[in-house]
Amino acid sequence: MELRSIPQMFFERAARRGQRPAQLVKQGGTWQAISWHTMHDRVRHIAQGLLTLGIQAGDRVALLANSRAEWVQCDLGIMAAAGITVPIYPASLPEQVAYILNNAEVTLVCVDTLEQLAKLSQVRATVPTLRYIVLIDGHLPQSDPMLLSLQDLLERGAAATEQAAQLDARVQRLTPAHDATYVYTSGTTGPPKGVVQTHGNHLFMVHSCGQVMGVQEGDIDLLFLPLAHSFARLEAFLGVYVGLTTAFAESIEALGENMREVRPMLVMGVPRVYEKIYARVQASGNNGSALKRAMFRWCVRVGRQASRLQQQQQPLPLGLRLRQRLAYQLVFKKLQQLVGGRLRYFISGGAPLAQEITEFFHAAGLLILEGYGLTETCPALTANSQAHYRFGTVGPALPGVEVRIAADGEIVARGPNIAKGYYKQPEAAAEVFLADGWFATGDIGEIDAEGFLRITDRKKDLLVTAGGKNIAPQNLENLLKTDPYISQAMVYGDRRPYLTAVLTLDVDETLRYAQAHGIAAGTPQALASHPQIVALLAARVEQLNQRLASYETIKKFVIAPTDFTPESGELTPTLKVKRKVVIQKYQQEIEQMY
Repeated sequence: MELRSIPQMFFERAARRGQRPAQLVKQGGTWQAISWHTMHDRVRHIAQGLLTLGIQAGDRVALLANSRAEWVQCDLGIMAAAGITVPIYPASLPEQVAYILNNAEVTLVCVDTLEQLAKLSQVRATVPTLRYIVLIDGHLPQSDPMLLSLQDLLERGAAATEQAAQLDARVQRLTPAHDATYVYTSGTTGPPKGVVQTHGNHLFMVHSCGQVMGVQEGDIDLLFLPLAHSFARLEAFLGVYVGLTTAFAESIEALGENMREVRPMLVMGVPRVYEKIYARVQASGNNGSALKRAMFRWCVRVGRQASRLQQQQQPLPLGLRLRQRLAYQLVFKKLQQLVGGRLRYFISGGAPLAQEITEFFHAAGLLILEGYGLTETCPALTANSQAHYRFGTVGPALPGVEVRIAADGEIVARGPNIAKGYYKQPEAAAEVFLADGWFATGDIGEIDAEGFLRITDRKKDLLVTAGGKNIAPQNLENLLKTDPYISQAMVYGDRRPYLTAVLTLDVDETLRYAQAHGIAAGTPQALASHPQIVALLAARVEQLNQRLASYETIKKFVIAPTDFTPESGELTPTLKVKRKVVIQKYQQEIEQMY
């Protein structure tokens, strides 16, 4: 059957898969399966419930909730009713929520908790188009004609049998050209823009990714990224397309425990997740007795030797195979068990990942496949695959996608996955959605002879030193973040004689160091200003500088008293550094370094 829309794909797949598990949710300490049949009925009842509320084709319906099974069910239900889903990051501030609701002219909002409901209550009077709020979890705090629970919506939909034919007709009328969702960019440089993504964009993307990813029906994936981000949304839609069983992590903090419990074959994450695991493993391996440290280093050397041959698809000599098995038993077995023991690979996207980290994981027997794309490309352009990967790159173009390098080094792309534009912002769209279907990514890169794309930096972030050297700060920041004592880094130096950095501490590792060395500093602020900790970081930065050209080295740095977070404004919801915010916040400290 030809696929015409996301809900049509879902209903067709769900009917075929019946009682097989579609979603896994942890409730009461155990993982409960939701079958494709049950999910099918829930999506239909949500959609029919929306029809009873008067939701019209093309109405915008927002989702302000954490990633969970109901998020995906509501998303599919909204689209089945021919509505347009508007995802909002759950960490968004009330004024950010109000901006998106007003810009998209939202009719109904689904929220998952009383906390999100309270946030929405602060601004709902400023959103004239808003008619209903649906609460997924908890009891409604008061009688309000605008409020109803998800259970109420499901019951309305189940009882509205007269709406079944209308729902079927709406799904039938949907085509690949219809708008499916407005996804608001996380906004590193200003107010978010609503990217208009169509059903056709996403249908093409799951088909293209399905050709290279090597996932199979029944495979378990563990979803923990915010579904307001297109990368996580791809995982959800790919689950429908392929027939994955999607387990929903309880939280980012419970990720390790959840991986051990559900033993996924596929995990999609952002670099910050892998950076954290890498830092922990490095810190553990380099602490303890001299014998333990030597054993760890020997195992990593053996793993790297095997990795180099595997990357070249060369057979391992017998001696190396035996040493690799020993290294696995001594060190790497524990790491692989931490992620469940049957992981085929991780996927990394959303931001650049340091090559050092992908190489280390591969040495340990865990493959990280890096891909690349943007919200405007729904969301991927290139990807490494199990059969065809190269560390330090984001892989070749996906099937059906064209990628080339413009004269100024910018990456431009074309394909059926390129979004229609920005909602109500034609001028902004005209700057990046170019003639003949090309899209200007704003990233700088290079393509090697085999078609692998390497990202060197954001076009607008390139630093030009006073000496005229072009420097990509993200590469340096990624290198700094490989140190176990450094959590975040922002490199500065445009039109300056040398580079400086604002660093934040990995509090857990730094506290361990402080306790081992008798340093009395129990808070992040005290650690950041303690002379011995400053000296520690100075030594670590100098060690990293040895791997850089002289003009790339970090000459001076300051340690921020607290880590960068989305809540404090220095990071986007997808954990990218907002450079302008950090520079403004630490402007005085930066100036003092010059």
